[in-house]
Amino acid sequence: MRDQKSEASLDATENVAMELVMNNPQSTEPSDKTGTLAETVGGPRIQPLSPPYDEDTERLLAKLMPPQSDIEPLLLFRVFARHRELFGRLIPMAAGLLTKGLLPARDREVVISRITARAGAEYEWGVHAVLFGPAVGLDQELLDAIATQPADASAFDERTRLLVTAVDELHDQATVSADTWGRLAQVYDEPRLLELLLVAGWYRTFSAVITSVALPHESWAARFPLADSSSG
Repeated sequence: MRDQKSEASLDATENVAMELVMNNPQSTEPSDKTGTLAETVGGPRIQPLSPPYDEDTERLLAKLMPPQSDIEPLLLFRVFARHRELFGRLIPMAAGLLTKGLLPARDREVVISRITARAGAEYEWGVHAVLFGPAVGLDQELLDAIATQPADASAFDERTRLLVTAVDELHDQATVSADTWGRLAQVYDEPRLLELLLVAGWYRTFSAVITSVALPHESWAARFPLADSSSG
């Protein structure tokens, strides 16, 4: 019975898999900021699984990547695969927020990019900066600004500034101020407000896992820009 439930959960992630590879994503030139925790501590604290995988793991990871993909399953997936039952429970929520949510996709990616940057999770920020941000209209200049600039930066339009402000408040205070909530409520209905909070919290949790286990970067993922790279 549990295997049947797992099958259903994994089938729900096929849309995620199809989004994970665009046309041969190219490596992004690393910035000068290369002193990551993984490099400092000499490698990840929990090693991602490496091939050859056992049959169950092979099947699970294959469900998360497109067929005949040349890209290895993501390192984060291979860390979570150390606890397959937990991973199986995470997948439906992750898939739901990423591909079946009510938030506009651009808004979702602004939230994810800001919370992962604020939390120092360069791994997750870099994956989304290559695979998801550009697909919803976030160019590299804006992604860099989301990673480095204050909420009132001129790089942001009004809606982006509101989302960045909300994420900053959630990160710094674990709540949204009355003023920011009031402005959000003029844009989003209650289901979308709840989803915004969950997206920020979900990726804040992922960020804590990534930084705590000192996950190294995917070779093709973007790197954080220098803090002053987009300033005047």
